[in-house]
Amino acid sequence: MEKHVLLIEDDTELCSLLELHLHDLGIRLDVANEGNQGLKMALNNDYELVLLDVMLPGLDGLEICKTLREKKKRLPIIMLTAKSEEFDKVLGLELGADDYLTKPFSIRELMARVKSTLRRIKAFEETVADKNKEEIYRFADLTMNVAKRRVKLGDNIIDLTAKEFDLLKLFISNPGKAFTREELLNIVWGYQFSGYEHTVNSHINRLRAKIEEDPSNPRFIKTVWGIGYKFADEEENQ
Repeated sequence: MEKHVLLIEDDTELCSLLELHLHDLGIRLDVANEGNQGLKMALNNDYELVLLDVMLPGLDGLEICKTLREKKKRLPIIMLTAKSEEFDKVLGLELGADDYLTKPFSIRELMARVKSTLRRIKAFEETVADKNKEEIYRFADLTMNVAKRRVKLGDNIIDLTAKEFDLLKLFISNPGKAFTREELLNIVWGYQFSGYEHTVNSHINRLRAKIEEDPSNPRFIKTVWGIGYKFADEEENQ
């Protein structure tokens, strides 16, 4: 089935190039060259993915990302930025972007990110369709219902982005198992590119801020020094 993706980008040459390559993946691409137009299209249509430039005429990409995350929590967003400052990248992730690419980027790398995201969406749809196989994980006062994409801490529902949810599912379904940042990048993001481990760190920090009472002394997601991260096992919770 044809996938529907929105590109919000004011570089018309880049838009034409991406449209050509995404078409080869069986993707129908809608394009908006201005921020307000792009936000309206994203809110009024059903897209599997939004590719979002940061610097746009009209409404900028960070504001669009913030609004989409409030109104369409599960819609995956990959930000495209010409800025190299770490602040901008972290701010984009904090506002709810699932990933980012810094211009100039290779078409091969963008295609890998897009394919990974669409594979994850397909896997989720298959999980929801299989209603007889409802996965529920519980650890202390944390509960995760995979089919319903719902996480609760005590009686409170925790709003997670798609990547935060996928990270938590991997951890909670493998208690005590340590994952390197490279493994998390490969499993959750679905690609192997060195130098993007800080993306994992940013998502871990955001996830901890939502589920941990004291993120600096986490109960659930533990740092394994020299390796990466793991989810606490029952012995550590006693």
